[in-house]
Parts: sequence; C-alpha cells; structure tokens
Amino acid sequence: MTHPEPETTPVLALEGVSKAFGAVRALRDVSLRLYAGEAHALAGENGAGKSTLIKTLAGVHRPDTGTVLLDGKPVDFHSPADARDAGIAVIYQEPTLFPDLSVAENIFIGRQPRRSLGRVDHRAVRKAAADLFARLGVALDPDQPARGLSIADQQLVEIAKALSFDARVLIMDEPTAALTGSEVARLFGVVRTLREQGSAVLFISHRLEEIFELCQRVTTLRDGAWIASEPLSDLDEDGLVRRMVGRDLEELYPKQVTEIGEVALSVRRLTREGVFTDVSFDVRRGEIVGLAGLVGAGRSEVARAVFGVDRFDAGEIEVLGRALPPGAPSLAMAAGIALVPEDRRAQGLVMDMSIERNIGLTGFAATSRAGLMSRRSERSRAVDWATRLQVKYARLADVVGTLSGGNQQKVVLAKWLATAPQVLIVDEPTRGIDVGTKAEVHRLLSSLAADGVAVLMISSDLPEILGMADRVLVMHEGRLTAEIPRSQATEETVMAAATGRTDRERKAA
Repeated sequence: MTHPEPETTPVLALEGVSKAFGAVRALRDVSLRLYAGEAHALAGENGAGKSTLIKTLAGVHRPDTGTVLLDGKPVDFHSPADARDAGIAVIYQEPTLFPDLSVAENIFIGRQPRRSLGRVDHRAVRKAAADLFARLGVALDPDQPARGLSIADQQLVEIAKALSFDARVLIMDEPTAALTGSEVARLFGVVRTLREQGSAVLFISHRLEEIFELCQRVTTLRDGAWIASEPLSDLDEDGLVRRMVGRDLEELYPKQVTEIGEVALSVRRLTREGVFTDVSFDVRRGEIVGLAGLVGAGRSEVARAVFGVDRFDAGEIEVLGRALPPGAPSLAMAAGIALVPEDRRAQGLVMDMSIERNIGLTGFAATSRAGLMSRRSERSRAVDWATRLQVKYARLADVVGTLSGGNQQKVVLAKWLATAPQVLIVDEPTRGIDVGTKAEVHRLLSSLAADGVAVLMISSDLPEILGMADRVLVMHEGRLTAEIPRSQATEETVMAAATGRTDRERKAA
C-alpha cells in the first residue's frame, strides 16, 4: 500500500531489506523512509520485526539483502559506532547512564573539552550540556548526579547526548512505557522541538493513542513483512489495528458471559499502615474483578499482601471459606492463589534461565520424586503450557530473555496457570505487549473465568478494565472508593473514584 511521500530525499531509508537468523526470517523485503522534520511511527505486534529493523538502522545488524540509504546514498554500517557517526541515535526504554557521574559528564564521557596540559574543562562541559538542554527546552541541572534521576530525565540526558553527536535521526524505542502522563507530555514537547529543528524521528510504541498524537506517518510490519507506509491522517485506530494483526479492534476484549459462583477470595479490612487502609472485597468463581486506580493508589501492594509477599498490619483473608495465614506465598499457592506480578522481568521470570525451567519453577512438587526433579515431567509440563498459550520460541531450552515481551508474559502466565489456581491475580497483564497478544491474553482470562477461576485483574489501562471486568473496584490513596458493576462502569465513573471525587461527594452527602 503506497501513499504520496514528501518530495524530498529521505534522511535515512531501507530499501527491500531482509534479515534472517538461522531458519527465522526476521525481516522480509522491508522498506522504510524517514524524512527531516517528521515523526514516523513503526507499528506491529511483538515478533513483527521492529527490533531487528531498529538494530539494522543502528548498525547492530547488517542486512542479508537490500540497502540502507543515507541522504539517498548506500551505506554499510559495520557497527553501532558507524551509525552513530552518521548521525543515527537510539533512545531505549531503559537508558544506561553512569550513576556516579554528573549529567554533563554522562553526555560528554570520553570526549570532554580539554584545557592546557590535557585537563578536562569542566566549565566548558557544563556550558555545553546546559546549551543542549536549552535547545531541547527542558530544565535539567548539568551538575546533578545521574543516580536518582527518573527514567524520564535519564531519557532526556540520552537525547542530549545524541544531539551532542549531531544526530539527525532519533530512534525512540518504547520511550513512554515507564513514564507518567506529565512526563510523556514533556517528552512529546521535546520531540516536537526536535522535529522543528529538522530531525527525523522514528517512534515505536504499543500505545496507539500516542502514535496518533505525535506522528505524521506510520509503517506497519506483520510477521517480518512490510504491510503499509502511509499518513496517519488516512487512518483511525481500528484501521491501524487491522494492519498490525489482521482483525478489528472490537476483538481486543473477547469477554464471555459466565456463570458467577461462590466466593473464592474474601478480603476483610486489610490494612498496612501508610500504604492501604480498611480494604474489603470479594472475588467469586467465574468472575473477573477489575482493580483500577491511579499509580500509587495501593493496588499492587494489596495484591502482594494477599499473596503473602508483603506483610499487613490488620485484616483477614479467606480462600474458599478457609482462613489464609499472612506472609507466606507458599501457603497462598497451596490454597490455590496465583500471582502474575506487574514487573515480569524482575519479579516474574529468571531472565537467564530457559523457557522450560521458568515454566517449571512453580511445579517442583508436581514434577519431582524424592526431592529430585524429573526432567521428563518438567519438559512435558512446559510443552503443554507453551502450546496452550501459543508461545513463539525456537527451543524450550532457549533463555527466556531472548523472547519478545508478549511471549515473556505468556511464559509468566504459563508458570502460574500450571498450578491450576482457584484464584488468579494478574497485575498489569498486558503492559508493554502488542495489541494482538493483548487480545490473546484477554481471551485466556475470559476462558479461565468461564472455567470457574476467580480472576482479580489490576490494570492502569482503563479500556481494558471496562472491556474485561464484571465489576470494577477503584482505589484512591490506599482506600477503596467505589465498587461499580459492569453495566455502570464508564471512564467517567471510574476516573471520578480514582481521583477521590466520588469519595468526597459521598462524605459531603
């Protein structure tokens, strides 16, 4: 699918690029053109080839076939340094700064201006850094240590570093995943400033609303193949989803009608001083209960307390009518609770361990005899669940860290579903994964509820809450402020409770 493009030579382009890793064809005849003064989105599911394309532009990979063009002329990047020297910079989701150096020292490390006798000209370093931040329109202290900077400020330091290399192309890989709303707004302001100054920006995000807000054009990949390059003014979100996954946006929330059964999880007056207070709720068999609220409301902390990871000061928890002793995840598991944590990389997976072993971590008792692990049982268990959840992998022995984010999330789910839980707590189940995998996760949660599992789903994605929950519980500053049935749950009613407005109005009445 082609649409008219600017009548200028692109700053950076790919023409018919293919790249394979063994039998896996990561890119197949892909073309992309980035123009000065334009923000260009790269869209596609996890595994669509976005990361390989980025690494090809950044000099990490060399294409098997096809051409990389800089100002219309073929180039051959042998290393990231070659790409950087050509004016191409990648801003990653999690920057890697030297924590004990100042902001200015991080920007100019290894190439600081020198005075006589080879001494570093610290005044010149600070001034150059301050000039870069002024160019970006942000207020950062060049003398501030990098340690303690927010992710958002670290990204700004990386952008300033890129500008110090005279970067003409900025590739931003999921830069907003860990940012608050105000930090996203500031980053977008910086990107618009860069565009006005003539930079070309390639923007990768799973958040469709960000793509439409920031970018002018979009290139879509599916299964390593180029699908379309077109102006975003010609598309809506539904159209972009169809390009990415080959189906409509309505299919993203496949909620089944289920029979609601007995109370599976009962929480009464749960309190942890300074974190959450007097939290009470039930989750029934066959029910998906959404737990909504703003960041810092205490949702994840309640889940961790229920599972026994964190202590609580008062309150009671029952599973299927039986009291659950506090502070013991092993007892929670034995009672039939599973917790899929928010941070799958730090809390849900052992990243340098195999896919097979990660899935087997919760099943030692089921796959061992006399305290010895049965490798055959472990492998059978892993194959079964990897197949059920359609995990895309080359070999089960591969390190789980090599999988895409969506497939890593499926492995975490497989690990816990293999325990046959009665109560499943999922914290941000689709954060950072593409829309196609989101639909698969939602279909799985709905299917589990239909099979009688009680699901407590914590999510900051309001459409996800509204699309999947039978009831919505809302927290604000450590307290439950509302319980809203599905028929009455709207963005307005949930946000009113999440900001404390509902609670204040109830007290005033």
